[in-house]
Amino acid sequence: MDVLIFIVGGTLAAATALIFAAMGELVAEKSGVLNLGIEGMMATGAAMAFVVLSLSGSYTLGFVAGAALGMVLSLVHAALTIIFRANQVASGLAVGILGLGLSSAIGKRYEGRTVAGLPENGIPFLSDIPVIGPMFFQQDIMVYLSILLIPATWYVLNRTKLGLTIRAIGESPEAAHALGLKVRLIRTGCVAFGGAMAGIGGAYMSTAYTPLWAEGMIAGRGWIVVALTVFGTWMVGRVAFGAYLFGSISLLELSIQAFGLNIPSQLMSALPYLVTIVMLAIISRNPTFIKLNSPASLGATLKLS
Repeated sequence: MDVLIFIVGGTLAAATALIFAAMGELVAEKSGVLNLGIEGMMATGAAMAFVVLSLSGSYTLGFVAGAALGMVLSLVHAALTIIFRANQVASGLAVGILGLGLSSAIGKRYEGRTVAGLPENGIPFLSDIPVIGPMFFQQDIMVYLSILLIPATWYVLNRTKLGLTIRAIGESPEAAHALGLKVRLIRTGCVAFGGAMAGIGGAYMSTAYTPLWAEGMIAGRGWIVVALTVFGTWMVGRVAFGAYLFGSISLLELSIQAFGLNIPSQLMSALPYLVTIVMLAIISRNPTFIKLNSPASLGATLKLS
């Protein structure tokens, strides 16, 4: 039972950074902008949040700083792709590399340092429920916010005028522009939101999930976020399911050790990434299914006059 509590509770925490970044990337891609710089934005968010938290002692300031720097990087990507019409793939890769270098410079003096992790806030009464309480109701505030972000993102994209506008621009920016919609402004806002969410995801990694700063601590999660968006075929529920699946698999190494099984740790560390590759390969076998939900203008250069 203790192992089960560890797996379920740990999965929620392990998926939190992915949920924030994936919901942001989903909104950006729904507007038609592919952002391959998530890894760098998460890294800079992690470094900046750790430094600000170390200097101020405020988790709030740390997360705000992480979100702000992630947003700044995303605005660079937005300017290159929306204003100067640069190739979205090339721009995303360049901004991602910039973010990784910037995170290294920001966190250089703090390499290997630790901070007190974000405290867990048990929900009164609910956290006292046997088994279920420790699993779901003894988490930190960011876990709860990430869970709320899932239905909020779905509601905005599917039940509001703003969501309809975003999806219309993602399908045909030229037609949306002809209808008088502010295509460039809305796309920029979506990309900025995605960068801020990536920054928050990175901040969670360095201040809560593993409260320390080490270069490379994002460990490919930014690329996993991009893969999750495809894995979830641009649907909020499926993207969230993929994030929790990745989180649960990432805990298998510790869980298997608890059962005394002798499996190479290197294989277990690589397993989440292998599963992601396999799932993408399976989904890619049905291109019609992917095109059904993929924004028609995703990755295309904006051709507005």
